[in-house]
Amino acid sequence: MKILLNTFFFLFLSVSCYAQDKTCSCCSEKHAEFDFWIGTWVVYTPEGKVAGRNVIDKIQDNCVIRENWTSASGNYTGTSNNFYNAYTKQWEQLWIDNKGGSLHLKGHKTGNQMILKTDVSRNQEGKPFYHRVTWTLNDDNSVRQYWETITNDKDITVAFEGVYKRE
Repeated sequence: MKILLNTFFFLFLSVSCYAQDKTCSCCSEKHAEFDFWIGTWVVYTPEGKVAGRNVIDKIQDNCVIRENWTSASGNYTGTSNNFYNAYTKQWEQLWIDNKGGSLHLKGHKTGNQMILKTDVSRNQEGKPFYHRVTWTLNDDNSVRQYWETITNDKDITVAFEGVYKRE
């Protein structure tokens, strides 16, 4: 009987430890909201020309969505890390490119769109501006990325527009 109890206790501890090792701190529905962007993509301009390629995958035990962008010419590359910040209850993107540029975007998913924006800064003329990037999951499973620069809360300049189609 003692051997049977010891065996049961050992099995119970083994199963408990295994279950604890497999817990996923980033497996909530919130953490999966941006999964529609995961894939290997060719990105097209509105005119139908290839703008570049983008590989989006999950890393860090599914806690981070990593982007690796290469322009069609190959001379512009960038990487972003995207994650759901459970503390602030919002999505964040940290973008860094090979030209020294960077962006820190924050926001939420609304319907079939992930909408992230920067904090307000001042341009060279002292006017307030921010960037807003919207990714839209289309009915055909392509993704539209629309990046706007908004000055004085009314003047909008399109910085980039592309349609992601799976390779």
